[in-house]
Amino acid sequence: MNILFTSAGRRSYLVNFFKEALNGKGKVHVANSSRLSTAMISGDYSIVAPSIYEKEYIPFLKNYCLQNEIQALIPLFDLDLLILSRHKKDFEEIGVQVIVSSEEVIAICNDKWESYNFLRKKGFNTPTTFLKVNDALKAVKQGEIHFPLMIKPRWGMGSISIFEADNIDELTVFYQRTLKTIQSTYLSYEALQNADACIIIQEKLEGQEYGLDIINNLQGDYEVTVSKEKIAMRSGETDCAEVVYHEGLEKVGEKLSNILKHIGNLDVDAFMVNGNPYILELNARFGGGYPFSHIAGVNLPKAIIQWLKGETVEKELLKPQIGVIGFKELTMAACKTPTSSLQGGKNDR
Repeated sequence: MNILFTSAGRRSYLVNFFKEALNGKGKVHVANSSRLSTAMISGDYSIVAPSIYEKEYIPFLKNYCLQNEIQALIPLFDLDLLILSRHKKDFEEIGVQVIVSSEEVIAICNDKWESYNFLRKKGFNTPTTFLKVNDALKAVKQGEIHFPLMIKPRWGMGSISIFEADNIDELTVFYQRTLKTIQSTYLSYEALQNADACIIIQEKLEGQEYGLDIINNLQGDYEVTVSKEKIAMRSGETDCAEVVYHEGLEKVGEKLSNILKHIGNLDVDAFMVNGNPYILELNARFGGGYPFSHIAGVNLPKAIIQWLKGETVEKELLKPQIGVIGFKELTMAACKTPTSSLQGGKNDR
């Protein structure tokens, strides 16, 4: 079985997890818009793909899948998810299964304002959120929320341009700074959906933060929730975490699973505030916290491969070992050949 990752970036650990799961009975191909990424070095084959916003993107991927006998395609970047979800049937027609949730689920998860409204409607606790600065200030004056407030891109990822404002002056400055960052980065593509409402203002949650991996099978049926208590953070990424059992969070995970019916992993940021679970963000993909689940015995890559083959996945394969503490560290990757001649697929250019 051959698998293709798209927009793989620095997710070399996922490439290696899948290579281990395949155990020599298939190859892992990696596509990215730039060769300068560790995942491109880690794959069995790598290919530079067009930008996800170019009209050649989907035809390029389909052609690559046909030429390299790809059976499954797994997108790893938020902006990639929506595009590939819209073309799932196109890939299915050529025998390729795209491991991605429905367009409706991706739209909810990628848009923080839609996430907020969805969560409130479905009865989940979530921080109070606003699209307009004046509405946020009105809520502060009425005592509904209080500073500090968080300013974030509505269609944001990777902790880009997230600021904490302690007063009205900071709120004004950080709002404009976030807007400027959106306009000067790839976030501008998504912001075009609503350029006048591309920033959210959100109350800051005070409590213990957790990361959840809510795992469904390829039919969208619930399998397990893995809860990780975050111990240390660095640049928006979890640096150290402990896999724990938390009944309240597991109930939240199962409820979310049954409502969304997502495919594969749903990466969720959550808080416990005064004994109540709050959901901060939803990411319908492998998240940066998945390695903590993996080292605790959860082998989602192997489960995905077995599901693709139509095999039964034993519960033990997705059962975490409680109490395992994981740490991330900086590692180096090198390639002796110039980046222009890295290993490529059959139609590398």
